[in-house]
Amino acid sequence: MKPLEYLPYLVAAWLFLVGVYGVVTSRNLIHAVTCLAVAQSSTYVLLLAIGFRRDATAPIFFDVPLGTRAVDPVVASLALTDVVVGSTVTALLLALAVQIHKRLGTLDPNELRSMKG
Repeated sequence: MKPLEYLPYLVAAWLFLVGVYGVVTSRNLIHAVTCLAVAQSSTYVLLLAIGFRRDATAPIFFDVPLGTRAVDPVVASLALTDVVVGSTVTALLLALAVQIHKRLGTLDPNELRSMKG
């Protein structure tokens, strides 16, 4: 592998670390959900980096000669599924944060710990 081919993997690792650091150090539930979405986006980059093939064609084999390299369609569908699941989880967590703010008046996770009952 050439050194530049490691770049998407480094970007994915950096996004994951920034997202996890944000979740761990967050003092606001909305910020924590946003940082979780950033960490989730690292999986998109990782899946697309794994499925990428240089000089490959789209995986539609109608008029393609036999033996032509093609991009793996399974990895692309996994990335699309990851986007859908990530957005659903983000929407659910944001709705939960809104309900917490309505009922308790705070979004600080440290204040929520003291309200155990």
